[in-house]
Formats: sequence, structure tokens, C-alpha cells
Amino acid sequence: MMSLRAARLLLIAALFTPLGIPAWAETPTELEALSRATDSSAGGLALARNQITSGDLLDALATLERLIVNDPTDDQARLLHAGILCRVDDRQGSLIEFDKLRGHKFTTAQWSEATAPCNSPKGR
Repeated sequence: MMSLRAARLLLIAALFTPLGIPAWAETPTELEALSRATDSSAGGLALARNQITSGDLLDALATLERLIVNDPTDDQARLLHAGILCRVDDRQGSLIEFDKLRGHKFTTAQWSEATAPCNSPKGR
């Protein structure tokens, strides 16, 4: 049986073309819009938050991972990414990410919001 981590990596690979552009968009216009949305941290974070609100957690993970690839020092994207990992049942991956982020500059509210899914019984 495939591990959750391996399945997640396969999903991420399937979502991205070799150029790093989300493959689930259907038209060149949609591809361009998705690419532009993740060119900046603010745009990518806004898109990811909208995807989370809509319940599209895997799309939000893909969006955040593109932001992180573009800028590995984007702590806001990394914190939101870590919180979503618990919500998609990758608690171990989430805890590893939170350990890496511990001590970075976050408000108590930001940290609490991100870690809340890991503190609930089912990560929700």
C-alpha cells in the first residue's frame, strides 16, 4: 500500500507540468491567470485562502507549494502549508514543517490558527 506521503508527492507531480504551472487549468488564459496569481506572495496567499474557503485543500497545497518553490523564505506560505497538511491527514509532515518554523516571526494568532487543525482529534 502506498504511503500518504508518496501519494501526495504523486498528486503534486500530476498537478504540475515541467514548467511548474498548474496542469488542471483548461485554457491558456486560465494557465496564465494561475501563474500570475502565484507570482507574488500576496496573490498566491489570497488564492490559497480562497481555495481553502472553497474546500479545495489539495489545490491550496499546490498553490502554496508553488509559492514556496518560488521563494523558500516565504514563511507565511510555509505556515499556511503546514496547517493544511494536518487537514489532509499528513500530521507527521505538518509537525515537521511546524518544527522548522518554530521561532520565526509570527503573531500568536497566526501560529494558533495554523496549528489548530493539528490540535483537533481528526485534524479538522
